[in-house]
Amino acid sequence: MTKRMILVTSPPASGKTFVSQQLAKRIPNVVYLDKDALIPLSKQIFAVAGEPINRSSQFFEENIRNFEYEAILDIGFEALKYANVVLINAPFTREVKDNEYFKNLRTKLSSYNAELMLIWVVTDIEVSHKRMLARNSPRDTWKLANWDEYIKSRDYSVPDLPALSGCLVKFFNSNNVEFNESMERITKYLFEE
Repeated sequence: MTKRMILVTSPPASGKTFVSQQLAKRIPNVVYLDKDALIPLSKQIFAVAGEPINRSSQFFEENIRNFEYEAILDIGFEALKYANVVLINAPFTREVKDNEYFKNLRTKLSSYNAELMLIWVVTDIEVSHKRMLARNSPRDTWKLANWDEYIKSRDYSVPDLPALSGCLVKFFNSNNVEFNESMERITKYLFEE
């Protein structure tokens, strides 16, 4: 199996956590990382700063968001010293629009003799809405209360950056049939290499 960092990405409630976990179960000796594991640290930053916990706030955007991504990637790079596959579950919603970001990421991965694989979870917006309602998470309160405004601010289209050429894979996840077909296709691809 080729040494690689796999990023499972998508807008919220597309099923990326479930996809990531199920995929990780099929890859031997994978290091599985979830950016949400950093939320306790973020809550502490809010508390120390005397700010309300609001992951949609300007405070979060300016003081926490990018550092969470930097930290999870740094942990991933460290893991690549000891494992062949690191799978990171994180939205990367801004980054998937930034060609330079992925160009630099691929360059850094090459210094670890590793390749990038970005799995974009494709899910119908209506299905994402139902999943968000079902998971009933406090982080979704504002999104659900302001669904029309929120959805206008999200881009569900598949990223199309030159720096992602040859490493972007779509995982269709609007129903069980799509999920099973995508899981079979991607795991087959990973083990054929």
